[in-house]
Amino acid sequence: MKISSLKVNISDDTLSLVFSGDLSLYTIASHQEQIAKLSLSTYKEIVIDLRLINSIDTAAALFIQNLQLENSTTLIENTKVQETLALVEKYTDKKSSLKKKEQRSFLEVVGKVFYNYYVGFISFMEFMGLLFATKFHYLKSSTNIRFKEIAFEINESAIKALGIIALTSFLIGLVVAYQSAFQLKIYGANIFIVDMLGLSILRELAPLITAIVIAGRSGSAFTAQIGAMKITEELDAMRTMGFDPYVFLVLPRIIALMLMMPLLIFVADIMGMLGGILVANIDLNITTELFLDRFNEVIAAKHFFVGIVKGPFFAFLIASIGIYRGLKVKDDTQSIGFNTTKSVVESIFAVIVCDAIFSIAFTNLGI
Repeated sequence: MKISSLKVNISDDTLSLVFSGDLSLYTIASHQEQIAKLSLSTYKEIVIDLRLINSIDTAAALFIQNLQLENSTTLIENTKVQETLALVEKYTDKKSSLKKKEQRSFLEVVGKVFYNYYVGFISFMEFMGLLFATKFHYLKSSTNIRFKEIAFEINESAIKALGIIALTSFLIGLVVAYQSAFQLKIYGANIFIVDMLGLSILRELAPLITAIVIAGRSGSAFTAQIGAMKITEELDAMRTMGFDPYVFLVLPRIIALMLMMPLLIFVADIMGMLGGILVANIDLNITTELFLDRFNEVIAAKHFFVGIVKGPFFAFLIASIGIYRGLKVKDDTQSIGFNTTKSVVESIFAVIVCDAIFSIAFTNLGI
């Protein structure tokens, strides 16, 4: 068994730590306890004497180095330990042991945040540029279009979402109509519930609710699927075999969602109005026939088409952001969760911004 000892010599304001024997991982524990009992800060000079050391390992060398860094010391060494101490000093950062994390200024924090957003924006623009370049080549000939993949994505991302979109839109129509009915009854303006529901659901609520549901359901699925394929190196395998992931994975998802979003919004329109009809019938005593007559009279077809036109734009944003976040996944499963969350948040934010732009544009155009 290797044995080492530590002798402590105190002379005036000088403390000498004289090590001897074999200094290793198994022997430094007792020395640490012995040194911990000493008030090192009270001595003007601390000398670490290693001349009697027979051998030293890297753990003990780290112990000596940390002792030097934490205190102002003088090291006396012999040729047996010089090489190991030099090796440890070479591969450790003294500053990281000495300095605590510096407090960053407010401007530095703000600058870093804006820089990260700038880098992310440039990365997304690069993705969009490659996407459009591939799309133009993709649509040059019908032979390039992968109808089977598009049909599969239509079923996965749209058809299977019809149920949740229908239910959500019906409940939104129900709630909006119920809250409005309470106010309209006060002024005896029951019939105007048709005007309010028709405009709000057809122009704004149905497209927005549909986009939000699709962003949470299909957009996140795009991120998770492509992210998992990146981790398992399926994307690299596709490129190795000469298949372009943009043609086989990206474009079919975007095209499928753009084709089906107007249909989903149409279903949301119908279910939202059904919820409104139900409340109007029960709470305001407005029959279905009267509701539909008033609807036909005051709601122009342009309001329906305004909502439908938004669909492909919303779908493009949701699918693009979801796929982009999937391609940004790194080689760990935690990254999938992070990017999936980011894709949903960014998709919903992009949809709301796009809807605001449409609202301003249509209002100024008198539509």
